[in-house]
Amino acid sequence: MCGIAGAASLLREQPVSAAVLARMLAQLRHRGPDDEGAYLDRYVGLGVRRLAIIDVAGGHQPVGNEDGTAWVVLNGEIFNYPALRAQLADRGHRFATGADTETIVHAYEEWGDACVERLNGQFAFALWDLARERLLLARDRVGIKPLHYAYVEGVLVFSSELKGLLEYPGMPRELDPEALDQYLTYEHVPVPRTIFRGVRKLPPGHLLTLDRSGLRLSQYWDFDLAQSEAPSARSEGEWEEQFRDALRQAVRMELMSDVPLGVFLSGGIDSSTVAALMAQEGGRRVLSFSIGFDDPSFDESQHARQVARHLGTEHREQTLTQPMMWELVPRIADILDEPLGDSSIIPCYLLARFARQHVTVALGGDGGDELLAGYSTMQAHRLAQYFNRLPGWLREGIIRPAVERLPVSHDNLSFDFKAKRFVAGAAAPPPLRHHLWMGSFGPEEKALLLSPDVRAAANGSAYRTAEEHYHATAAQDELNRLLYMDMKLYLDTDILAKVDRSSMAVSLEARVPFLNQVVLDVAARIPLGLKLRGFTRKYLLRRIMRGVLPDSILNRPKKGFNIPVAKWFRHELKDLLLDTLSEERVRREGLFQYAAVHRLLEQHFSGRRDNRKQLWTLLVFALWYDRWAAPQLAHLEATSP
Repeated sequence: MCGIAGAASLLREQPVSAAVLARMLAQLRHRGPDDEGAYLDRYVGLGVRRLAIIDVAGGHQPVGNEDGTAWVVLNGEIFNYPALRAQLADRGHRFATGADTETIVHAYEEWGDACVERLNGQFAFALWDLARERLLLARDRVGIKPLHYAYVEGVLVFSSELKGLLEYPGMPRELDPEALDQYLTYEHVPVPRTIFRGVRKLPPGHLLTLDRSGLRLSQYWDFDLAQSEAPSARSEGEWEEQFRDALRQAVRMELMSDVPLGVFLSGGIDSSTVAALMAQEGGRRVLSFSIGFDDPSFDESQHARQVARHLGTEHREQTLTQPMMWELVPRIADILDEPLGDSSIIPCYLLARFARQHVTVALGGDGGDELLAGYSTMQAHRLAQYFNRLPGWLREGIIRPAVERLPVSHDNLSFDFKAKRFVAGAAAPPPLRHHLWMGSFGPEEKALLLSPDVRAAANGSAYRTAEEHYHATAAQDELNRLLYMDMKLYLDTDILAKVDRSSMAVSLEARVPFLNQVVLDVAARIPLGLKLRGFTRKYLLRRIMRGVLPDSILNRPKKGFNIPVAKWFRHELKDLLLDTLSEERVRREGLFQYAAVHRLLEQHFSGRRDNRKQLWTLLVFALWYDRWAAPQLAHLEATSP
């Protein structure tokens, strides 16, 4: 993996100086500590920080074609590059390196922008076509690798992370009220916005081009779940065989590495599946890594150990003490240059840091839930279809009051936490219901929380994003539409952003075989009934792994990668929370109404309500604001005339 940055303009020469490009790349050093490279000409500057994975000695970037008329910088890996390289060599292309990056520039020579359709990988790249005076930015199909950009006074500036963009002179640093509203809703800022007005994320499966005709954004791939609703002549056993073969092929491709490689092993079905296939395909003993917690309600390390013993992996485990995690919380904004309210980034980062002591690449099970209806929310949506048919007097007069009276528990995904969330959102339309369950703040809570100016500027637009994705797919089934929506929202800017930032912060490449193109192509066609059978999630995957993994692993309930935030806020992190969300700070920043913040704090401290999600979302935003927004705003005030 790497970090890329640069700028291009056809309106003025030298859109980025070597010094500015160096500053942008310095912000990305953690993504690529092994090497740095740059290409500059009249209209463009391309830069890269490299983490050497393939052709360690010879894979220096940027990489050009034979005559130096096209240059590319890549963040990511192209897993099918050996086959593409052979095909291109047969067509007369000459290669100077053994790296996958060089394949892109020759594929572009051969097929133009359509080259991305032939790439199987996780990637974000920038390619400068000198002959045509044209810049091409591309991002992989589902957004495994990030790419941010802004168009500033006729200059297109791009970077793997926001912090790289902020080094470019004149970069917008104004907080976007609509993005803040989205963050409070989803716990992340969905594509294409970022937290800064005028700065964008390139959507997955999209290209952005700059030439003499201007900027053009185009889509080259989408996840077509309508295929799964077409009549299928395949039997259940045939689907099982096809999906197993796709997973095996994906893992085989993603074992490609010239440096040490391992697997994140949580003991869940997805990561265990990847570990099992690595053991079958790798031809060498698999290195597996997991972490445990000293809080028994959150600790699942025994399941990882069970899988490791069953598969015979060389297993390494680290127990995370609560002080280790408390120490990281105040520094979370060093990892996140955009707020992300998913508390599991804490253990994800610590796991990546632990694994990096032994390997440079680690495979994981991310993506399986989105492809195969693995989240408990899918079961809840199905349950809601029955719940909403009950008489109103039963739902509102008996069930809801009974659930609200349940005593508060701060254990991991406790029954009262899930039950209260379920009844609060069950009657809402599916896209809204989904994010009332998944996110932090509902519409009524945000109306009380946001200051009048921010609320007016946000214009209540947050849920439109979810509704647009829900209705954008040609699939008709409600659950298929929700799966598609999760691919576009939760997977992209929560799960994959979390994995990328936590792993790249320690210079570790994370790979996700469930999101390999060969798996995506099959998963899009699998009938929904083989993903969610009744209330059984990941039905087909459980069948595939029967006899390969222990039944106790296949049958155990999903918990997720959580930390005891609710307990910490009442004890060990209480002072940090009170200081970061103090009345003086909240009023000074002018974004939130302190009465609403105070109410959330008082309810949680007294034990009357579990406000862990809302308070964590606010805490992360406040820590991010102090680290990235407040210093920039102070700088602007100091330098303004």
